[in-house]
Amino acid sequence: MKEEAPCSERRRFLRQAVVSAAAVPLLPLSARAGTDKETSLQVWSCGGLAEAFIPANTEYERQTGIAIAYTGAFAAALGKSLLGSAQTEVFAPRVLDLARKLKEAGKMLYFKPLCFTQYVVVTPKGNPAGITSITDLGRSGVRVVLAPQASPPGGDAVKVILKKAGVEEAALKNTVIQGSCVQTIMDDVIDGKGDASIVEMRLTRVERFAGKVEVISIPSEFLPPPPLPFTIGVMKYAKDRDLADHYVDFICSEAGQRFFEQAGFIPAVSEQGKLLVNKLGVHDA
Repeated sequence: MKEEAPCSERRRFLRQAVVSAAAVPLLPLSARAGTDKETSLQVWSCGGLAEAFIPANTEYERQTGIAIAYTGAFAAALGKSLLGSAQTEVFAPRVLDLARKLKEAGKMLYFKPLCFTQYVVVTPKGNPAGITSITDLGRSGVRVVLAPQASPPGGDAVKVILKKAGVEEAALKNTVIQGSCVQTIMDDVIDGKGDASIVEMRLTRVERFAGKVEVISIPSEFLPPPPLPFTIGVMKYAKDRDLADHYVDFICSEAGQRFFEQAGFIPAVSEQGKLLVNKLGVHDA
């Protein structure tokens, strides 16, 4: 996978290609008689999902011959455009409320649970400050690195996590760097400019950061529900409904979900994912 784009580019559309991952079995494509069937499919997603979608799309293309025109960008911008006049055939948004709004507006035909993000504490390699849990971010002498001004949910979600853990005030006092980009924050931690930070697990799997930090889990009771779910749905603009359905089925299958697990997400088909689907009500009404 290519490394994650710099923050200045995350709000732009990203079109990328990568070498296919190992072959995975694909669901059979329904008979599509006729010569007027589509040979390409337009797919949009929240940019944070790019590291999973890029190899998944490559594998889908390899097995079907269907070209996937993929766009990953800032979720709020895509959602706003789709609630307006913009069109795509398949959309995978962050935040369940956006999928529901698109469905209520008649823009999205249906949606399915896709995956869930997870937040973790990261430290420099070797964990020199001896961080063992999120509560240590409030410990005297610990240098905390945060990005409170990062695009949602990067900044807001972290503040909620700290508050739920009961260390918001202490952790903020310990903060030595307050940035506006979660990727820059990762660089700061790797370079030892701070002892700990809170980021999405997906960032630790991005090529430029992989293997360069220590990862400490955060108890689920401290995680804020709204940013956790990602869904995927077929839009009313799908030119070939059978093709769009087939693509979504592949992405939501165990084979397709492997790419999301590898990218640091919790697959909706996993046992943990199923629990979150029910707990957070990630269902198409």
